[in-house]
Amino acid sequence: MTSSPAHPLQSPQQSISDSPLSLPRARRADAKSPLTSLNLPYRRSNTSLSNLFASTTSLPGTNVSSASGPATPTAGVVQGSVFSPRDSASSLRSPSPGAATQSDEVRLLTLRGFVPHVSVLSSPDTEELLRHKGINGGLLELLRPFGERVSGRVVIRDSTGASRPWDDFGIRFTGVKDGLESPRLATQPAQTATVSDIVPEYRPARLRTGGDVSQIDEDVERHLAHAEWQQDAAQDYLNFKDKARDPTKISPFYALYLRRLLCGMPLTPHETFSHPVALVIAISSRNPAPIEELRNLYTGSNTGEYRLPQYVNNEFLRYYVLIHDEDYDDIKKSSSLFEQMKRHFGLHCHLLRLKSNQCLPSDDDSMPLPQCEWVSAAEELAEIADREAMEDEDDPMPYIFESDAASVRTFVREMVTQSIIPGMERASATWNDQVASRRRGISGRFMSLSKRFTPFAGRSASGPATPGSNYDVVRGSYKPDTPEAVLRKLADYAFMLRDFKLAQSTYDLLCTDFKNDKAWKYYAGANEMAALTTLMSVPHIATRLRVETIDQQLENAYHSYLMRCNAGYHALRTLALCAELLRLRSGSALDDAARWGCRIIDDGLVGPTGHALVMERIASCYSARQGSANGQGGGRSRKAAFWNTLAADAWLKLEKPKQAEQRLANAVQLYSGTDAEPLAFEGMNSFIQTLQRTIQDSKPAWQRNDGNNSDDGTTTLVETMEQVSLEHRSPRKSMSGVAPSLQSFDPLGAVPVSPSSPLMERPNPAVDGFE
Repeated sequence: MTSSPAHPLQSPQQSISDSPLSLPRARRADAKSPLTSLNLPYRRSNTSLSNLFASTTSLPGTNVSSASGPATPTAGVVQGSVFSPRDSASSLRSPSPGAATQSDEVRLLTLRGFVPHVSVLSSPDTEELLRHKGINGGLLELLRPFGERVSGRVVIRDSTGASRPWDDFGIRFTGVKDGLESPRLATQPAQTATVSDIVPEYRPARLRTGGDVSQIDEDVERHLAHAEWQQDAAQDYLNFKDKARDPTKISPFYALYLRRLLCGMPLTPHETFSHPVALVIAISSRNPAPIEELRNLYTGSNTGEYRLPQYVNNEFLRYYVLIHDEDYDDIKKSSSLFEQMKRHFGLHCHLLRLKSNQCLPSDDDSMPLPQCEWVSAAEELAEIADREAMEDEDDPMPYIFESDAASVRTFVREMVTQSIIPGMERASATWNDQVASRRRGISGRFMSLSKRFTPFAGRSASGPATPGSNYDVVRGSYKPDTPEAVLRKLADYAFMLRDFKLAQSTYDLLCTDFKNDKAWKYYAGANEMAALTTLMSVPHIATRLRVETIDQQLENAYHSYLMRCNAGYHALRTLALCAELLRLRSGSALDDAARWGCRIIDDGLVGPTGHALVMERIASCYSARQGSANGQGGGRSRKAAFWNTLAADAWLKLEKPKQAEQRLANAVQLYSGTDAEPLAFEGMNSFIQTLQRTIQDSKPAWQRNDGNNSDDGTTTLVETMEQVSLEHRSPRKSMSGVAPSLQSFDPLGAVPVSPSSPLMERPNPAVDGFE
């Protein structure tokens, strides 16, 4: 008996009651470690889990491949990176894939985080066809991995009319209601509901919403735990015997943390990155009334049940897709129907030819459906829970035919290059000519001043924040057709199209308007993106300019997000991204990056795992700070060693001895490499030696007694230090000040986080006098 297809917008509460997802809760800080009594991993592991964690367990540059395909596609170099000097000849050709430098890695991560979002709305017959193929998530699951990297070069024109090719351009396919629900359950599902009353959903749409820092912390912790328990360390990133790895480079775990920060951005009024730039409306060739179904879907997205909130501009591109069943339908009839679609709905249409039969791994032209790299933390945690509950060792990823994959790639490229990017370019040019140019002129500035001092001009019924303002203080947003909302959309479009000059000038223009209107979240977002755009676009910034502009913008954004708006996620995103971009520069910019990292730790914006990762990045900033050539100082080796020591202590508290061993080895190397006598003071010497013994005691037996630790050089370095007798050593105390683990923490939201959590509670004074 075939089950009825699930509606793509079914209530998440109903689906949870049918197929509950449970994860082991985070261990308390005072709980007894499983390392003390077990010599086997305390989490069930299988082949499919290893494939899922392959992106963080493999060494950088390793070709990770498995039966399910690459877990993390290799990223190419960003075309024309301002941080990577290149000769004139090389600047004219595309960089080779897989050759990304450290500078391009962070910049590429930022570019791929802020990309156009395309919603997917398909008819029930389309979802039934995809489920018949073995793809339970429907059309959205099929399209998502192919949108993360558009095949071939994508040419984009900037505001000056200059064209530039990009090899790494991508889009993000989302559901029509993604980003509106919290990934955590607010209330428990009704207990009276029965299975017969509920149509099951493959996975709740709320899991695709990001922005939950606790879930990001738990997700990265699961990757770390899997890497710590790997017995085959031949290609393991945490393999301590790998001496070729640069300790100043970003680790795959922190790169994963940043990627999860940028995945599944919540749908908010103050920024439009998560607002859709297009909507894919799809039907199949088996639909009895195709044109009528397309009109109904359009009406539902425009004024019906799929309509987005009022602060979202509803005038975005509708792209119509007809999915032809290659196995059972006639291509002549589908071609005739496609021509009829183009006559009714215009040229933004596509005929996608797919096989409806399920693909098996034994088929000749079969290939695994690629895994999505850009997924939210809640979605990956749910996937981990599903794979841990599996009885067999096979990877659950579905297989598709290579002909289907080629058809999907062609569809994505055609839609992006012929419809989405030209539409965004036209919209940006129109808004720039009609709104931004007038606002930048003298008359626009005069009108802005007159709005501020005219008591009744443009006053809304709900009460603006200031006289003459378009900001609705009750709803906390601007209407989509107001100049402020249009300018913010223009700036975000320019950033997604990588026209940083236009984006920067527009963000700077908006900062003043939002401050005058007391729209503090808009004000924080404009300052955040103004600083981020400057760091992305300008190769060299003078110290004075950086202090007067970027530091002030970051301070304004951080203060408004945290103190005025209680938006800890956005405050963390601001400091984390800008600190990494500052770290790419030399001199005092490295000190600034470390200082912003310390702000993240001091204000408790991250959980225990993020706390230790940020400590590693602070140590990396100080390690990269080079002294003067004549040896007169200027380096930060001892500071880097100190933060590495704190990071090692934090990893030990989280029962991650491999990570702690790496941090401690870096600290010993930095201490021993200074001109002064290494560790001449007894306190730090005793503390480091105590850490070393605790690391060895914390390892399981199969890691402690494998006989391979005699030639790694760590014992030799530590033994050269000043010896301290055991009777004078005090018990090890934590110096890292890591935030305590949240009790009764549930990654999927079955148990809500306590309001007293340091990640949730923020002061929110009405008037703080901050300028």
